[in-house]
Amino acid sequence: MSGGPALAFRDVVIASPCKLSYKGGYLVVRKEDDTAKVHLSEISSVVLQTNQVYISAYLLSELAKAKVSFIVADEKHNPIGQYLPLYGAHNTSKRIGEQLEWTEPAKKRVWQRVVRDKIAHQCRILNARASEEEGELLAHLVPEVRSGDTTNREAYAARVYFRALFGQGFSRDDDTPVNAALNYGYGILLSAVNREIVARGYLTQCGICHRSEFNQFNLSCDLMEPFRPIVDCLVFDNIDGDFTRDDKYLLIDMMNQCIPYRGGSYRVGSVVGLYVRDCLSALNRRLSIDEIEAFDVL
Repeated sequence: MSGGPALAFRDVVIASPCKLSYKGGYLVVRKEDDTAKVHLSEISSVVLQTNQVYISAYLLSELAKAKVSFIVADEKHNPIGQYLPLYGAHNTSKRIGEQLEWTEPAKKRVWQRVVRDKIAHQCRILNARASEEEGELLAHLVPEVRSGDTTNREAYAARVYFRALFGQGFSRDDDTPVNAALNYGYGILLSAVNREIVARGYLTQCGICHRSEFNQFNLSCDLMEPFRPIVDCLVFDNIDGDFTRDDKYLLIDMMNQCIPYRGGSYRVGSVVGLYVRDCLSALNRRLSIDEIEAFDVL
């Protein structure tokens, strides 16, 4: 069984100088010696890997209407910005009103579920790739996560997890190819979650655990957590030495990777959308916490 819609499956990567425009439903990519077209209905995201691109305002308008995520990289080719539609749904005002009325108990319970799912997935990765001993330790942490994660099991699990996966001397603060790859993958993942939240009419700024006044994507940072181990596994399996352009393409294509979900095999991009939907429904108390559909990462 294959999950997800047949359309909006392409991540278009622009890596060389060109001009981007819109014509008759198509993204048009013009280079000096070539022209290519992709229908907007097939595009999930557009990622600029070069600053030498000219893009028309008409195309930006149509991308927003089609809810296509447009991601811009910096001079080091790392995701630094994202263009999203201002109004992702016809009833955005109603959705924002609902969001502002989310209760603290609902937020804490959903965050508890998110953290439990994340640690369970970290456990799965460790058992399959690194250390079953540390994997077993994380397995015992899952039921210990309380409402709101008041005992901070997430942070403790992260310390154990990263050292077991990437070595005892590993630190997320180090300037290394592994961390560059992790940050790049997390950026791609964040953009996908942003797109799903905005498409449903909610604000990415108003989170349930992340609440920084300087973070435009607090809610996205909350709901992306259980998917991070997918990035970790790709980096563990593929980054050996330098973080290359091919490695970046692999991470961009992560959304097309298939994972177990609902008794079948679904694209990561589809699971992200369905998981975000379930969490938002639980926050609105239209779905119980236990009814949030679980997924696997391997």
